[in-house]
Amino acid sequence: MSDYSMINDFDQFQVERMPADKTDEKFMRIIKLVVGVLCSLLFLEVMLYKVIIPSLKSPHIVFSGQKNYTNDELMAAISPVYHGNWYSFDTDTILSRINEMSGIESVVIEKHFPDRISISVKERESVAMTFVSEQEKSTAVQIDKNGVLFSFGNNKSIEDNSIPIISGLPIEYLSGGMRIPGKYRVLIDQISKIRSLHQAYFSAISEIIVIPREFGNYELVIIPVNSRARVLTDRSLNEDALQYMMVVLEVVNKIEPDAKEIDLRYGSVSYRTSIQGGGTLE
Repeated sequence: MSDYSMINDFDQFQVERMPADKTDEKFMRIIKLVVGVLCSLLFLEVMLYKVIIPSLKSPHIVFSGQKNYTNDELMAAISPVYHGNWYSFDTDTILSRINEMSGIESVVIEKHFPDRISISVKERESVAMTFVSEQEKSTAVQIDKNGVLFSFGNNKSIEDNSIPIISGLPIEYLSGGMRIPGKYRVLIDQISKIRSLHQAYFSAISEIIVIPREFGNYELVIIPVNSRARVLTDRSLNEDALQYMMVVLEVVNKIEPDAKEIDLRYGSVSYRTSIQGGGTLE
């Protein structure tokens, strides 16, 4: 067969293009539309959670850990520096503001995106209390284990008879974070250790009076609850000293019911009555 005949046969061959399936094209358009809609919704959701909610909605503030402060009192403390949305919530400023409250020992703030803020507070725990003169009246204030003076909102009092009252401390006013003078912090540490014991020793004590002495020292006068006699002692206050005091009180009350003062200083025991009489226990 000649080359010419082969070319003619090839020319007679026709290639026909198959028409595209219209169903497939329609399906692809639907897929693209669905993907576009989903992408748009995703974009709107991102904008909602990233911009709109944190910027326009006031965050939900949750307080925890407080026993004596109310949520309203804590909110009132931060209101002057709180501007109402999640982005403008200045954690450091709010932290400092709450720490200025004398009854707060520590604060932890966590921001949960997009509209929640957790504020956990730890209140100071009272180991003793005293009285400070403010505006010509006597106000009860608490003392924590570190010697920090504090009070709770609305001058709340702590109903706990195991917290001893201390008088005679040289404190004229109360300010945030103020501590008692350094030489009396030993006494607070002693009281804190005694209160950690199982026996409620201070339930039997009405008051502890601090008597300053020369050269920066001090002595103590202890007023028992169920005795008319007050007890003079040195600055060593511990479980053994309190047990010894209770035994001496019982003995003296049996010997001399009218005893007004018992002296445990100087390694001996003596007592005095209201008529200037007295005696010594061997």
